[in-house]
Amino acid sequence: MSVETGTGQRSARIGLLQVCAAGVLWGTGGLVVTLLHDRDGLGAMTVSAWRMALAAVALVAFAAVTRRTRTVVETMRTHPVPAVVVGCGTALYQGLYFVSVLLVGVSVATVVSLGLAPVLAAAWEHLAARTRPSRREVGVLAAALLGLVLISAYAGHGAGPAADRPTLGLLLAVASGTTYAATTVLAHRLAQHDDPVALTTCATGAGAVVLAPFLVVAAATQRPVIPTDAGSWALLVYLGVATMALSYGLLYAGLRTTSGSAATVATLVEPLSAAALAAVVLGERLAWPALLGGALILAAVVALRPTEEQPVPA
Repeated sequence: MSVETGTGQRSARIGLLQVCAAGVLWGTGGLVVTLLHDRDGLGAMTVSAWRMALAAVALVAFAAVTRRTRTVVETMRTHPVPAVVVGCGTALYQGLYFVSVLLVGVSVATVVSLGLAPVLAAAWEHLAARTRPSRREVGVLAAALLGLVLISAYAGHGAGPAADRPTLGLLLAVASGTTYAATTVLAHRLAQHDDPVALTTCATGAGAVVLAPFLVVAAATQRPVIPTDAGSWALLVYLGVATMALSYGLLYAGLRTTSGSAATVATLVEPLSAAALAAVVLGERLAWPALLGGALILAAVVALRPTEEQPVPA
């Protein structure tokens, strides 16, 4: 093995670990959103708007402290449309997912939206490269999707009553997964030549602008908008800094050496992280199918390790 190949594989492993770390952080978000709703009555979209806004503030401050402000401006000047599209896409697929949860339930929304993304991302990459997936890639994807189904259906937090509009909920979940896949593929292209912090700052700023009207709507309809105590503010700051600013910085850094399809598979550790956190913090018991699902997801992520195999020509 050449030195260049070994260095490239090490970089790919680090990138995959960065994407997995982002998924773990995202998995903690559901519990925090639930706590905020219980403590202050904040709705999901209100919390999402605060999350984006606080993340944007944190990223701008970090860019200023680390003297990356000029890099952020240069990124926006060089790639204004793609950076804004990534930010708007991030805000859009989160909103579509939250609404889908209300209409069709958490389990179905999670399986459809998160499960569809790696399939679409892999299909697009192979179509663009005019290749076909290897048996290994198909096996990894099948194991990850089966694990997602099991952990979403049998984890305690995954079962929830669905509303009476399941068809619309399914359509929104499909739209969420499609938007997630497209956003990840586009972010992968940008991450090849843009600084991760600059890209995260530009995209998050655009997403914050898109979600800001939800705060206005909540205030106009006399719904809770602002947390009532320091503890709730701390939870909101955690959401913005950890599950948005830091996690998406890790995602975009990982996408420099990880394909979009591999990244969408690796981020399936999000429901695994959420289930583990619910078991530890809330005392929820995980049934054996959920444990099997978690093991399948972990096995699929481990199987994503870089190899010297080349894509099979179509």
